[in-house]
Amino acid sequence: MAGQSQYQLFETAAGIAALGWAGAGVTALRLPAPTASETERAMLRRLPGAVRAAPPVGIAAVIDAATRYFAGERIEFFTIAVEPGDQPPFFARVYDHVRTLGWGETTTYGAVARALDAGPEHARAVGQAMAANPVPLIIPCHRVLAAGGAIGGFSAPGGALSKARMLELEGVALTPVQQGFDF
Repeated sequence: MAGQSQYQLFETAAGIAALGWAGAGVTALRLPAPTASETERAMLRRLPGAVRAAPPVGIAAVIDAATRYFAGERIEFFTIAVEPGDQPPFFARVYDHVRTLGWGETTTYGAVARALDAGPEHARAVGQAMAANPVPLIIPCHRVLAAGGAIGGFSAPGGALSKARMLELEGVALTPVQQGFDF
């Protein structure tokens, strides 16, 4: 079943996550959500036809690392084999660049565009790549912020709050943003 997409749910300190793979490469990661059913539905939207299976040793090690990450352990994911599927060439370049960001290291959408020799007008495309990221955490899109250090968007369960919690877990001090008026 090397070519068949497979996945497994796993519990973390932040909720139920899921990891998808084909062969030895990680093809999808669903960040923790409150319920297993929500996580499983999201995984099957990402990997239609995938089969829930016991993970092989290498994939089990990735699940263990992700579990330890959400428990607050400093974990790096640089060496994990990733198979993000068909992506626009610019997205693939963005993913390769963002994978170089280590624990607690942040950048901005515009800085990623500049690092790829694309003008600041490509910052939006960097954001689109982050929103489409099939393997968040391993490709650490949570470490890419909006201009001025604003949290920016986050398409994972819990949205920007989840992104902020992951950054806080890594010791990143975020600039407080006024969220509205308190009457």
